[in-house]
Amino acid sequence: MSKKISHKRKKKKSDIPVDQTSKHGDETISLSRKKNDRKFYEKELQRLQVELVKLQRWIKEKELKVVVLFEGRDAAGKGGVIKRITQTLNPRICRVVALGVPTEREKTQWYFQRYASNLPAAGEMVLFDRSWYNRAGVERVMGFCTEDEYREFLRSCPEFERMIIRSGIILIKYWFSVSDEEQEKRFKERIDNRIKRWKISQMDLESRKRWVEYSKAKDEMFAHTDIKQAPWYVVNSDDKKRSRLNCISHLLSCIPYQNIEPEKIELPERQKDRGYVRPPVSDQTIIPEKY
Repeated sequence: MSKKISHKRKKKKSDIPVDQTSKHGDETISLSRKKNDRKFYEKELQRLQVELVKLQRWIKEKELKVVVLFEGRDAAGKGGVIKRITQTLNPRICRVVALGVPTEREKTQWYFQRYASNLPAAGEMVLFDRSWYNRAGVERVMGFCTEDEYREFLRSCPEFERMIIRSGIILIKYWFSVSDEEQEKRFKERIDNRIKRWKISQMDLESRKRWVEYSKAKDEMFAHTDIKQAPWYVVNSDDKKRSRLNCISHLLSCIPYQNIEPEKIELPERQKDRGYVRPPVSDQTIIPEKY
């Protein structure tokens, strides 16, 4: 006797739960897709980026001041989300702040001073790729600040954030959560990939060795700074594509906005040539056409 062949597909771990949805206005799009469905990801990302352009126009028109913080472990996917947010936006309205190591002069300033100088004016949105929370994370774990400086930060940070919120700034804070296994996978990829090699530093390697210490520092940071006026929003970032969509969707939901239709533009006719003589092309230095 021949055995019956089952055509039932086994459930894969990569399947996205069917109860997850993305909603903007009256439009609801189901996210019940496989996480590796690139076509769906690109289509949904494009839709969200259109909404970001609408949000950008609203921020400029209403002269809003928006600050978004992106924090998390190394290789958690912060840069990827920031890149997708800014990809279609005007850099004069939406700008990224990624400060390096403080100078000797900055080290003598009030700790929040160099961050405060980068806060937005009316009609701007600033995305901090790491922020003043460096003191609660890498500086704390690596010993780059004293115990007194660290404790003062935990006391001052909530007041600093309440102060900028009272000034009219919209503050949104994201923590990108990545698992030990996924971070290790991304680190190895960066080490082996010549294009991504620059993304990994000695500090990143040290963070792997101090995984538990970073976890404890993050827990204490949340305990002091997860305030009602500016709560921490945690993004599950083990799946890069889903984390990007989820984060952008949530960001759009945090700022009530309306679509402002741009003014109709008519392309004028080109100025007529009335005796203009162009210099010979041979007088110009043209780059080699290798492609």
